[in-house]
Amino acid sequence: MPDKCPTICVVDDDPSVCRALGRVIRMAGFTVRSYTSARELLDVRQLENIDLFLLDIQMPVMNGFILQDRLADTGFKIPFIFMTAHDVEAMRIRSNKKGAAAFLQKPFDENDLLEAINKGLKKG
Repeated sequence: MPDKCPTICVVDDDPSVCRALGRVIRMAGFTVRSYTSARELLDVRQLENIDLFLLDIQMPVMNGFILQDRLADTGFKIPFIFMTAHDVEAMRIRSNKKGAAAFLQKPFDENDLLEAINKGLKKG
């Protein structure tokens, strides 16, 4: 029986970022689910079968840190990667303290993204 294709969940408030990341991730052989807000992800409630979260930190209403807290509070122990266009040292530190598999500053290289995803999947 073939191994299950890992599912990467992208949450970013910019639809063009979701589309671009989705293309790269699909071309690398993964399944992708994309959401343009934390609330959209939580409202859909299709959190099963996700192998890794790719979370934007700077989103309106509920940022990536708060979303990760909510997911953790519900018992999800799924690896996650934080990404942001605002590389602030305090965000890197907070990301590390939360146990992120990686912290990516936008724009990032396709190879860096795939390396971070593979690292996160091994962590899970």
